[in-house]
Amino acid sequence: MGPLASQLSRWFTVYTYDRRGRGESGDTQPYAIEREIEDIKAIIEKTGSSVFMYGISSGAVLALKTAVALGHNIQKLALYEPPFTFGDDARKESEAYTNSLNELLSADRRVDAVELFMKKVGVPSEAIAGMRQSPMWSTSEALAPTLAYDNAIMGDSSVPPVADAEAVKIPTLVLDGGNSPAFMHEAADTLTKALPLGSRSTLEGQTHDVDPEVLAPSLKSFFIGD
Repeated sequence: MGPLASQLSRWFTVYTYDRRGRGESGDTQPYAIEREIEDIKAIIEKTGSSVFMYGISSGAVLALKTAVALGHNIQKLALYEPPFTFGDDARKESEAYTNSLNELLSADRRVDAVELFMKKVGVPSEAIAGMRQSPMWSTSEALAPTLAYDNAIMGDSSVPPVADAEAVKIPTLVLDGGNSPAFMHEAADTLTKALPLGSRSTLEGQTHDVDPEVLAPSLKSFFIGD
């Protein structure tokens, strides 16, 4: 989030944080989504005012759930590509991934857990083999237990959280990338329709790995205007 924070700092005071078990944050057990929401609440209280909030991928889903709980502290919400899929095959894949991930982490097979996640998000096997030789691999391995936290936030990833979206009463922008897979567009459409004050924007030429220089002006325009 560093490059995006740098772009947004031209217009905003920006607060970013390390999610539970990542970066410099602790990892108090047992994990619960409610603890993540409490972490965000603490950041909002630190600002001394209400905030604009942005989240990407599973972080977008966490942001949505946070808006349900803390909506009175949030002026506007922006979500980029909450990664939900659709259909019976997607439901079965989600269940199989959850079972496999939990088994691998219970056995402390972190390397295998990271590889499982990368395959799930579409990274080719040959690319994974190359990543394992990079200096960053040890960081990914250390973060492996937090994959379960992302998975808990997503729940059944074949079922978008429509009820949560319907409960969010603040202006919310749902974004996706023009070059992202079709299921990303469908997920964005589904959530936008469920949001009482939802709006929609597609960033042409972008994927899930969105360019901060493209994203930041769209967020600025939504939050405070051009």
